[in-house]
Amino acid sequence: MRIIYTVMLLWFSGTNVLAQQPDSIFVHLYTDSLKKGTHNYINIDGLFPNGRYLPLDTTHLVFSSSAGQFFGNNLYIDKNFIGDKVSIRVALKGSAIVKEFDIYVKKAPDPAQLPTAEDILRQPPSRKQKRSGN
Repeated sequence: MRIIYTVMLLWFSGTNVLAQQPDSIFVHLYTDSLKKGTHNYINIDGLFPNGRYLPLDTTHLVFSSSAGQFFGNNLYIDKNFIGDKVSIRVALKGSAIVKEFDIYVKKAPDPAQLPTAEDILRQPPSRKQKRSGN
């Protein structure tokens, strides 16, 4: 029984040693601009030594920005923000790995009303042009 406890103790104490730290981090945005008055998800993936890419969150990362406020990976930009872009800095905890990048803020207003499913279905299908034989 004593041997079993010793083996279990060694097993559980060694599990943290096996945890891998990413070699590098990459920014993958779902949009080309930030929207004011809403939460904008900032997707950061880590490349691990085994070659796998995994998404990272605030347990691995520290976020900061020139404007707005972070809630986890979400950056909230106030409706009254007047700048053209926001500078974002993402640092990997316990490492010197840092990514800095700018994201522009959407200037065009959102449509007052989006088309309904019925409106879309009423539209005639677009005709595709035939390609000349190459």
